[in-house]
Formats: sequence, structure tokens, C-alpha cells
Amino acid sequence: MTAAETSPSSGRARVWDLPTRLFHWLLVVLVALSWWSAETHRMELHRYAGYAVLGLLVFRGFWGFAGSSTARFSGFVKGPAATLAYVRTLSKRKPSESVGHNPLGALSVLALLAALICLVTFGLFAVDIDGLESGPLSQYVDFDTGRAFAELHETSFNVLLVLIALHLAALAFYLVYKRENLVRPMVLGWRTFTGAIPEVRFAPIWRAVIGVVIAVAAAWLVAKGLRI
Repeated sequence: MTAAETSPSSGRARVWDLPTRLFHWLLVVLVALSWWSAETHRMELHRYAGYAVLGLLVFRGFWGFAGSSTARFSGFVKGPAATLAYVRTLSKRKPSESVGHNPLGALSVLALLAALICLVTFGLFAVDIDGLESGPLSQYVDFDTGRAFAELHETSFNVLLVLIALHLAALAFYLVYKRENLVRPMVLGWRTFTGAIPEVRFAPIWRAVIGVVIAVAAAWLVAKGLRI
């Protein structure tokens, strides 16, 4: 990854770095795996998937402050005025020129991350009926509190499903009505601009390595019940 990378001659610019794209698609796979493992009562696999999701969330938090400009929270989270101004452009049947997440997409990202943080946190403290399949941090709460966390864990997953459905509906709206494919840039990293080609500043690879180390350490520590 370089400090800045654009392609002014072709009207195409790289907007998503590899760590952001890997985070996105690994999260898709792991959420699906978490659901499947819970439905089929493969609880050991469910726990490992949960630890992996936790690690991804820790990495995304780090990358939201130390990553490339399109991955940083400060780069895509906008205020009410900017969000309302963007909403007024939704009726126009043409792609937006937003670099990275648009203001509404930013709200979707924050909502999904918040739901995932709640889902994982509640699962860590959850206690099942017989106490055999409890979260690694359930030892720090009593049985009734752990059961309440288990209920909240299930509820937060249902909320996550609603947010995912809204996310997919938004992708369909942009593809069909706005004529903008938002999935392809998240796969390839590049998108085409009809106006001025933006400059995106990319974080060096060593920062991503630091983020991975922090994420793995955090997931391992939680899996051990915060006991080294």
C-alpha cells in the first residue's frame, strides 16, 4: 500500500485497501458460520467463529483510526447537515461521487458495527440453561445475569439480521436505481469516477500488521477468560 494511489488517465481510482476488503468479506463468512453453527448446535465451532468476529471488530476499531483515509471513521462519518444534503440527492438516477462510504452508508456501517459489538459482548457473558455451553466471561456474572445476556445475545442477532436486510436492500437500490455497483469496489478495490479523480491516502502495511497482532491478542485473551 502506498501513501496515495489514483488513476487520473482512466477515470478510475483505488478507494478500498486490502485490509478493509478482507475485513468486510471475512465478516460476511463468519457471521454466516456463526448462524449455521448455532442452528446446528455445533457450539465449539460457534465459539471459535465468535472469537474470530471479536478479533475482526478489534481490528476494525484500530483501522478506523490508523488505516487508510476511506477506512477512517473521521473520513466517512458525517454530521446531520451533510447527511441530509446527501439524502436530497437520492432521487437523482446517477451514481454518487462519494469516495468510500457515502453519509447514509456511514450510518449503516456504524449500526452494523454496534450490533456486532453487542452480539459478541452478550455472547461472551451468556450462560445456557445447563451451564455447559457458556461464554468465556460467564464466570464473572451470576446465573440469572448470564441468562439475561443469553437472551440479549439472541435479540441482538435478530437486530443484526434486520440491519443486514436493509443493507442488502440499499445495495439493490443503488444498483438498479442509481446505476451504481457498490459491491464491485469492495471486491476489487477500484471504482470509476466521472468527475475529478479523488486522492485516497493509503496506510502502510506495517500498520495493518500491528492491527492484526492487537486483534489476535485481544481475541486470545478473551477466549482464555481474561486469564493469561
